[in-house]
Amino acid sequence: MSLQLPPLSLYIHVPWCIRKCPYCDFNSHAQRGELPEQAYIECLLEDLRSELHFAQGRTIQSIFIGGGTPSLFQADSFKRLLLGINAIIPIERDAEITLEANPGTFEQEKFIGYKDAGINRLSIGIQSFNNNHLQALGRIHSSDEAVRAATLAREIFPRLNLDLMHGLPSQSETDAIADLQQAIDLDPDHLSWYQLTIEPNTEFYSKSPSLPVDETLWGIQEQGQQLLADHLLAQYEISAYAKGEQFKSRHNLNYWSFGDYIGIGAGAHGKITLPDEDRIIRRWKQKQPKAYMQSTTRLTGDQPITREERAFEFMMNALRLYHGVPVELFAERTGLPLTDVSALLDNARGKGLLEKGTDRLAPTQHGRLFLNDLLSLFLH
Repeated sequence: MSLQLPPLSLYIHVPWCIRKCPYCDFNSHAQRGELPEQAYIECLLEDLRSELHFAQGRTIQSIFIGGGTPSLFQADSFKRLLLGINAIIPIERDAEITLEANPGTFEQEKFIGYKDAGINRLSIGIQSFNNNHLQALGRIHSSDEAVRAATLAREIFPRLNLDLMHGLPSQSETDAIADLQQAIDLDPDHLSWYQLTIEPNTEFYSKSPSLPVDETLWGIQEQGQQLLADHLLAQYEISAYAKGEQFKSRHNLNYWSFGDYIGIGAGAHGKITLPDEDRIIRRWKQKQPKAYMQSTTRLTGDQPITREERAFEFMMNALRLYHGVPVELFAERTGLPLTDVSALLDNARGKGLLEKGTDRLAPTQHGRLFLNDLLSLFLH
């Protein structure tokens, strides 16, 4: 089997935020003084030029601008950035272009400016509509600001995602479902709804808050799943729900189907397939914004995904999807024959973790609940 070139996406990291949240383990840095917007945009374009050869003739099918808080930047900066990107690697005419925004950093003029700059999908990090829980999470916006931001974004952008967490410190089942209902009432076409987890290198890790017990968490999941289904927000990934096929995140679907993506910006990661060399590599950039901007070589890591690792890496992404992926995608994206993992697949099916059909690689309902157990079967 030989590797095939998958679709190409672009991830752009903007590392600054107003204040670091105690649960956040992303590469984000509290803003101090005026942001070097124009200088950073130029660094991003220089970074992309250095990655140009990895495009291998492909166009960009989706762009995700994450952070940090990218909405701290002005619309003109993103217009300049997108025009610069298109001059280096063409962006598909119908590309999905997502910007992450926080409710506390929005203004009507800014949202309109983002759309005019080329942003066609906004992702708002709300996390909760309960002011007490927002305070516990270290968020700087209020519930009213979150509602206003989502309402305005719904009017301006053709596609809207809301980020919402549950399992928050001292959160009851009633509180969590009220949050979810409020998010649904704002009529997003996509919702990211996921449980708070305590990650290393965060304030919550060193000073762990009191989180809901397992019984409460299970109740939230059961009630929440039913509520989402009742409002036609269909689950298509562990924590992603959409109102229809056209509203699923194209960018994230490319990740989960083991596609390629170039990563630019401080701390950005990328994954690239090189069929002529029978290699798949991961690349990552300088994490500290100052070091990233001052360095002539922004790359700090370049590591191959070995043939022995490819099956697990593929499954770790593809089996996050509710209905999995077509079986032929395994060979296309890994360069390995399916027979290499046939015994592992049979074992997973025998344990009731993987669907028994031969046309798709998809977890069963039991497999979705015990995804780590399913993935462990593909570890060497």
